[in-house]
This record gives sequence, C-alpha cells and structure tokens, in this order.
Amino acid sequence: METIRLSNGIEMPLLGYGVFLVPPQEAERCVSDALEVGYRLIDTAQAYQNEEGVGAAIAKSSVRREDIFLVTKVWISNAGEEKAARSIDESLRKLQTDYIDLLLIHQAYGDVFGSWRAMEQAYRSGKVRAIGVSNFQAARFFDFAHYVNVKPMVNQLQCNVMVQQTGIEPLLDETNTKMMAWGPLGGQGVDGIVKSEVLAAIGSKYQKSAAQVALRWLTQRGIVAIPKSSHKERMAQNFSIFDFALTAEEMQTIATLNQHDTGLINFQDPQFVKYLIETYG
Repeated sequence: METIRLSNGIEMPLLGYGVFLVPPQEAERCVSDALEVGYRLIDTAQAYQNEEGVGAAIAKSSVRREDIFLVTKVWISNAGEEKAARSIDESLRKLQTDYIDLLLIHQAYGDVFGSWRAMEQAYRSGKVRAIGVSNFQAARFFDFAHYVNVKPMVNQLQCNVMVQQTGIEPLLDETNTKMMAWGPLGGQGVDGIVKSEVLAAIGSKYQKSAAQVALRWLTQRGIVAIPKSSHKERMAQNFSIFDFALTAEEMQTIATLNQHDTGLINFQDPQFVKYLIETYG
C-alpha cells in the first residue's frame, strides 16, 4: 500500500474504504470485508450513524489496531468546543478505540473554531493523531487555516477525474495540507466515470477497468481516495490499483476530463448553508 506523509510526519494510506451511506446494520460486515481485502484506511463520520458497526468490525478483526488508519468527522450538530469535545469521546466509545488516526470537521459551518480548539486539545492529549477539515472550499479554507494554531493536515473534498479540485491545490500546498477525495468514482451529480471510453481505453493497456484507472489517477496525484462498495468483489477490484502506473501523457489526457473543478455541491450557496444550520445546527 502506498502512503503519503502528513505535515506532522504520520503516514496515511493513499487508498481507503469509505462507509458513507452504508446502513448501520451493514457497516460491520462491509468493514470486515474491506479489511480482509487489504484496506487499512477506514473512513466514517458521526453523521453516518455507523461508527458502532465500524468499531465492531475493527475490534473483531485479526488486523492490529496500529495497522489501521481510522478516520471520523465531527458533525455540525456537535460544533463548538464543549460539544465537540464530548462528541470526540462518544466517537471513541462507539469505535471501541483509544485513539482516532484522523479527525475532521465535517462541514464548514457552526462554531468551527470552537470545534477546532477541542480537536487541537484531543490531538495534544493523544486521543487523535492528526486533524483536518472536510468540504472547506478555497476561500473558507484560507480564512480558517489563517487563524488556527495547528494547520489542517487534510481537507476532504469531492474529487475525481471530472471534479479535479485543481483550483484549491495552491492554497493547500501553502499549509502542506493533503487532499482526500470523497466520491472518487462519481456520485453527487457526477456520472460516467466507470463508463468513460477514455478511461477504458487507457485501462485496456494495463488490463484494468475505467474505475481502476480513475482511482490510480488520483493516487498518483498524491490524493487519498476512499471508494465505497458493499460488494467484496468490487472492493477487491478498487483495491487492485498499485500494480501499474499511468504515464505522464496518460495523466494529462485524463486531466482533460475535468468538468466541475470545485464539485457539484456549492457549499457557499446561502440556501444550502441555511438548510444545514436549520436542520442540524
């Protein structure tokens, strides 16, 4: 498994398994299958309501806890220093672990600075090994990172061959923040990746699918990808991407597929923000 090094020196796998929209009753089985396939990064969130299933799978696995990179996120309803601190302890309990490898702020709204103070304290105390953010678009990320003491080590964004997030990369580089891709094979308004003729043609050279090429393109850019599947066979296919490398020309060809650089969700849309705050705040 290839890794990237975060700003504090921690090694993070470049490929993981995401459990967004995995039903709570299915989470334990799915994570168990993912660990058996070889995944060592597991991405969940308080809002997914499946942390307990994730924790049960890890507790029952023969894989050592120190070999698993566990990610979860503080939801907007837990924003603020005191509530975030309590939610971190609750996540630790549900996940049946003494520490979280990477903790993210899930949305850029509510008292994010209070949440960050709680996360910095959890980081200093050893409850968390690394901290970062999720869905912080360029302007919001710049503002936030400018005022916090510990700079975000990761920003998780919608990112794939059609949503390439090239615009925010210079800002992330300024703080040595790594990008993590949710929806690496589509989703949230992005269709056609697994059926792309361009990706399929490139994949035929390596006996790989369009999806495998799309994931390899991300990881070769140093972007962590977290594809999701409830089928073990598909998990294995998504995992099998490190036995080939795309050429510079192929990487550039795929770069021309970019259609919606910042993603299909406008996280700065007042109506979207209003919905988040009024529903979950």
